[in-house]
Order: sequence, then structure tokens, then C-alpha cells
Amino acid sequence: MTAKRRVLVVDDSVLVRQLMTRILSRHPDLEVVGTAADPFEAREKIIALQPDVLTLDIEMPRMDGLTFLGKLMKAHPMPVVVVSSLTPKGTQVAMEALRLGAMEVIGKPSGSAGLGLERVGDELAEAVHEASFARVARRASVEVPRLPLAAAPLGTAPGRTDGLILMGASTGGTEALRRVFEGLPAGLPPIAIVQHILPGFTAAYAERLNGVGQVRVSEAADGELLLPGHAYLAPSLAHLRVRREGDGRIRALVQEGPRLRNHLPAVDALFQSAAEAGGARRMLGVLLTGMGDDGARGLLALRQAGAATLSQDEATSVVYGMPKVAWEIGASERQVALDEVAREVARWAGAK
Repeated sequence: MTAKRRVLVVDDSVLVRQLMTRILSRHPDLEVVGTAADPFEAREKIIALQPDVLTLDIEMPRMDGLTFLGKLMKAHPMPVVVVSSLTPKGTQVAMEALRLGAMEVIGKPSGSAGLGLERVGDELAEAVHEASFARVARRASVEVPRLPLAAAPLGTAPGRTDGLILMGASTGGTEALRRVFEGLPAGLPPIAIVQHILPGFTAAYAERLNGVGQVRVSEAADGELLLPGHAYLAPSLAHLRVRREGDGRIRALVQEGPRLRNHLPAVDALFQSAAEAGGARRMLGVLLTGMGDDGARGLLALRQAGAATLSQDEATSVVYGMPKVAWEIGASERQVALDEVAREVARWAGAK
């Protein structure tokens, strides 16, 4: 029998600690081994209890959650899931938490803490479970300045703009995608992205990606044409698919619908639609870090249709789940390190 994943709950509210413990304990593979009312107590219990994953409140006495998160990732890196309310301020906090190294941010709906947490209870527990398997590096080593990945000899104006680049990611993907987009050059074919992220944060995350490099990033809207030099992120609680028009242009289809193997949006939905749209020989599929197998079958469909495919390697994946399955079933032509993904995308676009 596989041992349960050990969770430490950090929140200054007694009620929230009790609710979190009850919600997480319902998951068959989680065990709450302790709780802490502030970061100082949390520090002692991390040493004593050796949890696999931490849930973290933001507004706490003596030290706020973001300050603690930054210190933790430098001194004792471990998987952290942040709980944040869905307010404009909360969304800004969520983006900062992801930047500092949080694996996931749980959106706590407005209303009483109890009702809000119960409404997202299943998603919360599953996010904590997935995050518990993440490999977390010290932030000091991650933040060392890097040379732009799209530097010469690749140039900044790849030759192909009439194709389509497709990307999918889950746990660890928010930071992985940021690092990829930092290195992407201008002038690429349109990019369609599915990142598993809990509802309420996709618009803010798209805005964050939009500010890190030369590719314009926005949430995808139903029916819009996909343009070169732009990237389109699947919005919350909707599948992103693509359709090729009679003149060859590609249009986004944003559709509510049933979850695909418990994912909404699903990477497989995007990849499969692209494989069926025609013109796959002018497409590139990229699968990054993530728990489970979403995207692997869709990537295989793309490769079988004639698209180029690649996936992130084990050494640089926060969770080597989705890329592992893609590699094992022959969906991925090559595995590459995260810091090589942007270079490979630019090389593909420039070589066609």
C-alpha cells in the first residue's frame, strides 16, 4: 500500500485549520500531520513533522505568507499550495505566490470561509495531492540570470508564421511556461496553450505571461482568429480547441463542456482538435511538466498526423508525469530540458 502524502496546514484561523483538515482528510491519499497558526510555528513543525506538502494562508500575524514563502523556498524548498481569495488584490497575490515558487493557488470564493472552502474542497484536495509530488529547487538557483534563449544564430524573425504551436502543462507549468516565454522571439506562428490552473486566475496569468517576452499573450475568446506573434491561453472552465477555415486560417473554439479525464480545460482536447484540423505538418506540439497523462494521447495524435512533437525531460520537470507518458507511448519525438524549449521552438519555426 502506498503511503499517504503528509500535509501541514498553515493558517491563523482556528476554523479554517479545522475545515482544511477535514477537507484534506477526505482524500484517500492525504494525511494532515499537523497545523500551524503562523510561519514561526510552521517552521518548527516542518522540521519536526517532515511534511510532503504545505498549505499556506497569506494574511497571518508576525509574518505574512508571501514573505514566509520566499524565505522557505530559499532555505528549505518544498511543495506549497497557497489559499487566496478571489479579489483583485487576491489575484495579484496569487501571481506573486506563483512567482515565488508556489505550486498552486487555490481560489477561495467570496462568502464565509467555511462555505468557500467547502465549495472548492475537491479541487483543493486534488491540487494538494498533485503538488506533494513536485520536485522543488531552491529559488536562489532558479533565479540566476540566463542568456536569452532566442539569441543568435536563431534570430528574431523565424521564417514560418502560417503554422501553429500548441503547448500543454499542469503542475509546475506556470513557472515553466514563464521561462519558455522569456526566451521566445517575435514573429512566431500563433501559439495555443492549455495550462491546468484553478478557476479565477487565467486572465491574470495570461497578463503575466504577456509581460515577460516578445509574444503577446491573452485569454482565448471563442471564434477569434489566431494571429502570428500572439499566444492564446485557454480560459477557466472551458476547453480550447482549434478549427481551420477554408482559407487556411485557424480559429479558436472556446467551449464549455464535460471534463475530459477530470480536466477542464484539457490539453488532450486542444491537441486532438489540432490533429483533426488538417495541416499538421505545419504544427509543433509541446508537452511540459505535469501530473497524470493529460496531453500524451493528443500529442500522439499530432505526431501521427505529421506534426513535430517534443516534451520536457525528467531532470527539469517539476512533476515528470505527462511528459513521461508521452515519451513512453511514442508521442514525443524528443525530450529536452526546460531551458532548451524556447530555442527548439524558434529553431522549428525558422527551419521550415
